[in-house]
Amino acid sequence: EAQLVESGGGLVQAGGSLRLSCVASLFRLDFYAIAWFRQEPGKEREGVSCISISDGTTYYADSVKGRFTISSDNAKNTVYLQMNSLKPEDTADYYCAANLYYDGYDCLGDASGMDYWGEGTRVAVSS
Repeated sequence: EAQLVESGGGLVQAGGSLRLSCVASLFRLDFYAIAWFRQEPGKEREGVSCISISDGTTYYADSVKGRFTISSDNAKNTVYLQMNSLKPEDTADYYCAANLYYDGYDCLGDASGMDYWGEGTRVAVSS
């Protein structure tokens, strides 16, 4: 069964860094948009960052611009989210998701339209 698997979460102090990975198995990411979403219990899910694998276009939520960087390694069928200058408000479960990309696609706002989801990885930032 095609799936996404996240890793790299953990506990870090404010100001620290983590790198999340999202590996796809049994399907190629080449024509997909891969998005990272995060959610805390009782709060709304937030689109954090997204990348179009085919042309490398990237998108970021205002809350993470300048601190987070999304990238892909096509040979490894993997997308990364480098998170620097972490803040306590970044604490959440982080999920990667995939959907076919097209020009003008609002990948950060299309959580309900994603074809594939990972099971998430927990990021906790202490103050």
